[in-house]
Amino acid sequence: MWTQAHRARHEQSAADYPSSLTEAEWSELERLIPPARPGGRPRETDMRAASDAPFYLLRTGCPWRYLPRDGRFPPRSTVYNIFRGFQRDGVWEAIAATLVEAERQRQGREPDPSAGILDSQTARAAERGGLRRTRWATTLASGPRGASAIC
Repeated sequence: MWTQAHRARHEQSAADYPSSLTEAEWSELERLIPPARPGGRPRETDMRAASDAPFYLLRTGCPWRYLPRDGRFPPRSTVYNIFRGFQRDGVWEAIAATLVEAERQRQGREPDPSAGILDSQTARAAERGGLRRTRWATTLASGPRGASAIC
């Protein structure tokens, strides 16, 4: 049953998209975002907005170039560069592993799975009962031999 505590935890402001992270989700993710690299200009990009943008793209299925320009997200090139940098540096894998571990602990299970299940399926490439032999269709040859035969 939903209580006021549940509603407060999952509440989103009217300025957010439905795919935006809640405060509780962002507090978990924020600590996993790597700090800016030393040297150079300080980071000016709002990392929460830059993190919300890929979730928006995944939820809506729209391409990068259709990322809304309403001011809720950084420019698409910035978002894309941050996304690819996280991908290259393994940040997304670390985030996924941390979230899976936290969810397993929340369910009262061991943080790391002790066993795994692998499954495979073999599919036939063709139906049974097809033609037993192949008949080649004969057509006029193209190219040098065919051209000399026709002329």
